Amino acid sequence: MTGFFAILDDIAALMDDVALMAKFATKKTAGVLGDDLAVGAEKASSFRASRELPVLWAITKGSFLNKLLILPFAFLLSAFAPFMIVPILLIGGLYLSYEGVEKIIHVLFHKKQEQQKKTEFRSEEELLVVEKAKIRSTIITDFILSLEIIMIALGTVTEQPLLEQILVVSIVAIVATIGVYGIVALMVRMDDVGMKLIQNARGRQRFVKSSFVVMGKGLVYSLPKLIQLLAVVGTLAMLLVGGGMFVHNVKEIHDFLHALPIIIAELMVGLIVGFIAFIFVEAFKKIKKMLLQVDPG
Repeated sequence: MTGFFAILDDIAALMDDVALMAKFATKKTAGVLGDDLAVGAEKASSFRASRELPVLWAITKGSFLNKLLILPFAFLLSAFAPFMIVPILLIGGLYLSYEGVEKIIHVLFHKKQEQQKKTEFRSEEELLVVEKAKIRSTIITDFILSLEIIMIALGTVTEQPLLEQILVVSIVAIVATIGVYGIVALMVRMDDVGMKLIQNARGRQRFVKSSFVVMGKGLVYSLPKLIQLLAVVGTLAMLLVGGGMFVHNVKEIHDFLHALPIIIAELMVGLIVGFIAFIFVEAFKKIKKMLLQVDPG
């Protein structure tokens, strides 16, 4: 019996250690978690009201799947091929930087075309196709940010035994997904809560009625403004995280920009890398289009 209680005591001590390390690792990933929240909210808020929660659930499941794929991959890389971690992070940084720059160029030069498309009638089938494409894009972006979160969390426990590494990083991954998309779900339903408050104000005392109406209208009015803000913050987040992967993992870039404030250096590198990637992608699209026009088949 003494041995049994000793085992329980060891398990309790292990869980205490894991909880402390998970708390420390979560703090370390707070910056990327904030970026993940901004990007996720900005992307997930662009759907029809009736489809917001189903779409968020699809994205959340995709995010969990991302982490299930990344976790064993990250542990194997850390154990057997740590030299591959930086190149993978740089590829992720390239993608995020490209997405950020592509979004800026889209707003500057193609916003009117997008608004015209929104006013055009689309069938339910066409809307579902667009929805699936947006979900896929959001899950891809989540994959890159999840990779960064998991790698940072893993970096805080590399000296610990493998079991503790697995427990700590898995906890951070689960908390990241539930926390980020739980908050996003609350954000995108603000207007519904506002409308409910306005409806429930009917038949109440004057002070309560006016309070409900003011709060309800405030929530309804705030949602589009919040979405606009998140669009800006989400774009900046992609550029900062993408640029940060190069600034923190390429010594030459870090040394060249060491005199600048880190946020300026990350943003600058994100813009430059993203713009170069954008030029290559657009050139590839044009070449592909030309080849398809030349080839009659």
